[in-house]
Amino acid sequence: MVKKTLFVGAGLLLLIALFAGRDAVSYVSTTVGRVHAKVKSNVPVDFEIERARKMIKNLEPEIRDNMTRIAKEEVEVAKIERDLDRQEKMLAKSRKDIFRLKNDIESGHSQFVYAGRSYSANQVKTDLANRFQHFRTAESTVEQMQKILRARQNCLNAAREKLEGTLAARRQLEVEVENLEARAKMLEVAQTTSEFNFDDSQLSRTRELINDINTRLEVGEKLINQDVQLHDRIPLDAEEVPSSEDVLDAVTKYFSESPELESYVDSDAL
Repeated sequence: MVKKTLFVGAGLLLLIALFAGRDAVSYVSTTVGRVHAKVKSNVPVDFEIERARKMIKNLEPEIRDNMTRIAKEEVEVAKIERDLDRQEKMLAKSRKDIFRLKNDIESGHSQFVYAGRSYSANQVKTDLANRFQHFRTAESTVEQMQKILRARQNCLNAAREKLEGTLAARRQLEVEVENLEARAKMLEVAQTTSEFNFDDSQLSRTRELINDINTRLEVGEKLINQDVQLHDRIPLDAEEVPSSEDVLDAVTKYFSESPELESYVDSDAL
């Protein structure tokens, strides 16, 4: 999808470049950039984290290759060090032999004996000249080898430092990816918690409604109980209970004051 969008954007960019000029190209380029940014922002974070993890893993072949190169260079440098050490020892011995021959010639003797053989002064001088020429060549060679060794040692040290830096950077990237993953999980938990809070709010409203209904029912029940108690009150004192005589007196008194009672009595007599 992303490639298709970029391809369409590139096609529009080419067409407008042919017919509209540089300003339109700038507009379309900005539009394509915004589309690309929008597409990128819609990519899930988990996917991007996994992509970063794979990119870190892809560093492994390069790191292995550099480690192999460093190991080979260490072997070569060690070989140069051994050769240089041997050359320096030989050069030191040649220097010592040259000074010995020089001192012998300066003694003024005409004959010299070395290793059981006799040599004339001229032979010794010739040998001294040859040794000195060879010494100078060997000394120059040793100096060049020393320079080469120092250069390769510096390169080797730089390669080691670069490798160590790469390993440290890779480890740092791994830690950062782990941190991003932890933050993503915390954000997911926070979002889930937010949804739970919404559900809890709905639950609270439901509970409030139930409590309101319960309160209304309790009020209605109390009103009914009060009404029953008013009609069916139990008398607490004896004088509150009317006797039959009191009822007759009350009826007689009530109707004696009403003319209707007389007419009612007269009609019964007839």
